Amino acid sequence: MAKKNTEARQLDEKAFVEATSEAKSRYGRFNLAIVGASGVGKSSLVNAVFGRDWAKVGRGLPVTRGVHFYSDDSLGIWDVEGFEIGSPVAPDQQLRNHLDAIAAHPGDHQISVVWYCVRAADDRLTPADIAMIRELDARGLPVILVLTKVDWIKNPITGHQGVAKDLQAFVDWLNDPVDPATGERLRIPYRRVILTSTRDRHGKGKGHGLGDLVTQTLELAPDRDKDAFRIAQRLNLPWKREMARPIIAAASAAAAGAASVPLPVSDAVTLAPIQLTMMGRIAAIYDLEVKTMLSAGALAQFGVQVAGRALATSFLKLIPGAGVVVNAAVAAALTAATGESWLKICELLHTGKIDVRKLDQEWAKYAPSFMDVARKLVERRVGRK
Repeated sequence: MAKKNTEARQLDEKAFVEATSEAKSRYGRFNLAIVGASGVGKSSLVNAVFGRDWAKVGRGLPVTRGVHFYSDDSLGIWDVEGFEIGSPVAPDQQLRNHLDAIAAHPGDHQISVVWYCVRAADDRLTPADIAMIRELDARGLPVILVLTKVDWIKNPITGHQGVAKDLQAFVDWLNDPVDPATGERLRIPYRRVILTSTRDRHGKGKGHGLGDLVTQTLELAPDRDKDAFRIAQRLNLPWKREMARPIIAAASAAAAGAASVPLPVSDAVTLAPIQLTMMGRIAAIYDLEVKTMLSAGALAQFGVQVAGRALATSFLKLIPGAGVVVNAAVAAALTAATGESWLKICELLHTGKIDVRKLDQEWAKYAPSFMDVARKLVERRVGRK
């Protein structure tokens, strides 16, 4: 009996791990280039949007002088220094050399979107900035001009956030740049101008303008990289839910198919691979580290709690007419309720509200209840009418 339980647990863990690995491979990695001088706030921006402190934990690869690449499974950051003052090499040529070095890397390292960062307090774009933005555009790279460290001013009457007059004048000029010497319009091919801060003027809070930055980055990303960006970023949870719910629906349909010939309760554990595959795919969307989760010993417990006999038996006792078998409707409802519960716990893990080391303890608090399953049964019946 112990051997049989061990084999079942290994099968369950394999389903989860393989599903996570397959999903991560399919979604790929989003590669962002951040161009700007040292001290402009690039690291703070990455940490605020992606929840990664590259200075401490990123795996750095020095590509060439002035260029570093930091990456994990879902995100790659090309950190490109701004123009080096005093260099005999022209700014566009300097950047051209950097981009040539990046282009020599594999396809899964190539840039999707560029954040060109300028301190808001600088109140100007230099000729070097303009030359480099033009070079990026010439390479077919969409550029977002990100003004960093904006000092936001709250209107005491309306409560709206605004900026100082000098900065607003700069923003107006950026939206319609004109050469002050000739009066001619300048071609500076950034696609968007976004004002950001990662903290308020007192060094507190969650910043401002970051939601706009995330939205515009997704809009400009190539279609093939959009899902990878949705996974890598940590500010917009609804995007992740939109990706997860079709996975839950597909797993529910698969569970219903598996129980098209009603399963005895003793065989209900055969639903576990379907449900754990679903959970593994959702874990990938929330960018959860499987190895860390495994170390918590959580998957062994999922094999019992999620689709095992104990869960099925407890619900079947409460569902009128269910008897001693798991039919298609019950299997689908169990799977849908499990998926929604797992989505909820993934969000809590993703946002740091649950310690992954305590996942096996916390899961019991969010495991699907009888009412959750009953609700899914009703939804399934209503949907068929």
